[in-house]
Amino acid sequence: MNSGVSFWERAAESADRGRAFAPPRLHAETFASIAHPGRQWLAMKGAAQTRVGWLEQTLAGLDWLAARRGRALALPGHLLTGIEGEEAAFFYLRREGYTVVARRWSAGNLPGDLDLIAWQGPTLCFFEIKARTARDSSPAEAAVDAHKRNVLRRLARQYMRQLPGETVPQARFDVISVYLVQGQKQEITHFENAFGWNERRRDGD
Repeated sequence: MNSGVSFWERAAESADRGRAFAPPRLHAETFASIAHPGRQWLAMKGAAQTRVGWLEQTLAGLDWLAARRGRALALPGHLLTGIEGEEAAFFYLRREGYTVVARRWSAGNLPGDLDLIAWQGPTLCFFEIKARTARDSSPAEAAVDAHKRNVLRRLARQYMRQLPGETVPQARFDVISVYLVQGQKQEITHFENAFGWNERRRDGD
């Protein structure tokens, strides 16, 4: 096989011919350092990051295959940008060690949704993701106005009410802006504790 042909081009060729295509295997040598006790933690972290990177590449490749074969989602451009931004933020949080527990969570009886919910240690984090394909006069995170913040607070309270146990965890609201400018490297900015439980205080209830 021509070594100049990319993995996803080979996958597409196999799909067009109706054959299954197996992804390349990760060799055991990649994780050989696990055998050394002093390197075990670093090896585990490296393995997790490798796994996240592989998942991210796989998702991007599947999107490429769908577009190539004419099966891309028939959605408006701004919705596709939002989905791509949420995917980028999801993998960013995984790489940073967050445990993502929900995506696009909605309460049913309340308007809106929470883009991502994740734990950072004992802290529960609610994320609002703003994605842009161009840099405007106002930054992406500026779109999280007072009305949007109140919507997110109501949803977060509802989510926390359904958690098991009697202890209420520490929680915060974060905003992640994602710039998906064509021809440029993806840019992600993470604003921790971007706003609090009311408009007068940044944290606390």
